[in-house]
Amino acid sequence: MAYLTNGVLQKMGFKALGRNIKISDKASIYNPESIELGDHTRVDDFCVVSGTISIGKYCHITPMCLIAGGSAGITLSDFCTLAYGVKVFAQSDDYSGATMVNSLVPKKFKNEYFAEVSLERQVVIGANSTVLPGVTIREGCSVGAMTLVNKSTDPWGIYAGNPARRIKDRKRDLLELEVQFLEEQKE
Repeated sequence: MAYLTNGVLQKMGFKALGRNIKISDKASIYNPESIELGDHTRVDDFCVVSGTISIGKYCHITPMCLIAGGSAGITLSDFCTLAYGVKVFAQSDDYSGATMVNSLVPKKFKNEYFAEVSLERQVVIGANSTVLPGVTIREGCSVGAMTLVNKSTDPWGIYAGNPARRIKDRKRDLLELEVQFLEEQKE
């Protein structure tokens, strides 16, 4: 995997660009002026990142993910991970047939829904899952593979299914590991 150099990243004009950013040269980044990247962010091959996006520290977006922030925006807080093929949307068309859909159709013929999406600290989203507009995934949640998240979660849960439902509580042991990890980073 080849990553864009710091010089190339600087020239792209990001709203904010942290330290040690790794973005694959095979990723597609749209609207960099609306994108904030925290320290140690990594975006892998064949990802599409567009719109208003804020990504915290130590976040990893693995191959083939889509983060479509649009104007409403998507926030990934520190230590979030999106597994292969995850899709996160902050906007959607109205599929009822009452209006037209499609990016090529002017807004006056459409009824789009725009709502911010937030992934709080220590969230992991499993492969090929989808997060819909208006959802907040609370701190410490784990979302299983191929899950449709259409409603906000409660903290520290393991969620799976279509639609997502809480399966059980998630352990918080990782918080002690986070403290140790951050201490080692200072050395």
